[in-house]
Amino acid sequence: MAESKSALIAKTVQKHAGRAKEKILQNLGKVDRTADEIFDEHLQNFTRQQNQATRLQKEFNNYIRCIRAAQTASKSLMEAISEVYESNWSGHDLLYAQAQNMEMLWQDYSHKLGDQVLIPLNTYQGQFPETRKKIDKRGRKLVDYDSQRHSFQGLQANAAKRRDDVKITRGREMMEEAKRTYEILNSELHDELPALHDSRILFLVTNLQTLFASEQVFHSESSKVCCNVYNELEAIVDKLATDSQRGSYTIKKPILGTLPSLQHNNISPPSSPNNGKNNSLNSQNGNATPTNTIQPWSENSPSTPEKSSPVTDKPSTPVTPNSPELIKKVEDETVEKAPASPVVNGNGTHKPQENNNQKVEELYDIPVGATLSNLPPGVLYRVRATYRYTREDQDELSFEVGDTIRVIEYEDPDEQEEGWLMGIKENSNDKGMFPANFTRPI
Repeated sequence: MAESKSALIAKTVQKHAGRAKEKILQNLGKVDRTADEIFDEHLQNFTRQQNQATRLQKEFNNYIRCIRAAQTASKSLMEAISEVYESNWSGHDLLYAQAQNMEMLWQDYSHKLGDQVLIPLNTYQGQFPETRKKIDKRGRKLVDYDSQRHSFQGLQANAAKRRDDVKITRGREMMEEAKRTYEILNSELHDELPALHDSRILFLVTNLQTLFASEQVFHSESSKVCCNVYNELEAIVDKLATDSQRGSYTIKKPILGTLPSLQHNNISPPSSPNNGKNNSLNSQNGNATPTNTIQPWSENSPSTPEKSSPVTDKPSTPVTPNSPELIKKVEDETVEKAPASPVVNGNGTHKPQENNNQKVEELYDIPVGATLSNLPPGVLYRVRATYRYTREDQDELSFEVGDTIRVIEYEDPDEQEEGWLMGIKENSNDKGMFPANFTRPI
């Protein structure tokens, strides 16, 4: 066993030495080599095709890594925003839902590229190493054939001096065997290399169609989803800003002690616009609304509601947070209206305000942040829709997110309703009432 192994190693070394000697003689021009121009052309095409496939695989792997990195970055960012955005803030659940929608879109895109593009590309690239091994083997067999051919030619040249039929016969057999082995490999490669080269077109068509279709679907769907998602996210943040201006998330500081159960005939919580169109238009888009406001008793009631009768059957006691004296004081300060500040001219004299402006000031509360300059006649200010609204009555106005609306006065002031505005949509000139909390001032 050891002898056969040693003999095999010696034979292999001898074969490698013979090939090296033949290549050196061919490179020096001492002997000729078998030429095959057609195979050389196939080999050039194969080498170029393999290099292109290797680069394509490398760049696409890098692209996939970038896509997955962007997916991870997007997920981490949305998780950070969801963590910062407190659970009691407006739109917290919607923010989380939209973040999940974006994550699903990224996952589908990444999986499609990996399964339908990268795996076929790896399969296509995997056939080149095996073919390259076969080409290298064909080259070695060609050197063996040339070596045996030159040896046989040498035997024939020496036959004139000393003819040795046994060596000549053995040399011919070895040359024929080397030629047969070479021609088998050469014939197979003459068939395989052109077929492999032609297959590049079908592969590229299929692979690139899948890639571009995946890109088109992702970007098309992401443009739709992102447009809706980020419009809604912007609206959520705008709603948060509006609620913050109203003081919804501000920690209240107690004044003269906390009044946990302040109940009175004339003090009640304000009505929300969502409760229906049934109150006067005092709450405007984005304006701060006090926690407790005075509601009128009736159209015929006096300007100041009648106060509850104080307790007279008990001796006078110090004022406490829930005492009737303090409640009466809060009512009087709330009902009492501050006098309007007069307008002063440049010469220091007082300028009376116009009656129309006084009327508008009484009927409408212009929200903070609204631009009042360069407005068309009759327009109080302009707002932009932060939510979609579909009208429920004929006198209402429908609009989409992002539509701009001009706020105007009611034709009949008696028709004004709390939480509702009258406006004209700029892109269509449609006119009607709409909820103020669906918009923000601009």
